[in-house]
Amino acid sequence: MDIRACYDAMGADYEEVFGRFHSEKLIIKFAGKFLDDPSYASLCSTLAAKDYPEAFRAAHTLKGVSQNLGFTPLYQASHEITEALRADRYEETEALLPAVTEAYDRTVRAIQQLDA
Repeated sequence: MDIRACYDAMGADYEEVFGRFHSEKLIIKFAGKFLDDPSYASLCSTLAAKDYPEAFRAAHTLKGVSQNLGFTPLYQASHEITEALRADRYEETEALLPAVTEAYDRTVRAIQQLDA
């Protein structure tokens, strides 16, 4: 799959991110590096441990990375959980995590299908 199809598969806007990066090679490079980003795993583990300050940091990082890379559905889901954590609405995070997981999994699957 090419990078445009990858962004379509994750429900993101390739043209928007291309407008910032101005290079398909850079987009491909950074999308690939996203697979090594520990933010999502950290979010899950810190929420499970009820370590809300660390969960906030992980969610905020995931939000920023996904926004910079134009992973719109993941950005939106991580934004919601970040704001719940920021406002100390911890009971909401359990309900919000499945949407983050769904968007994250969709994003990762699309990136993994990129042509080498």
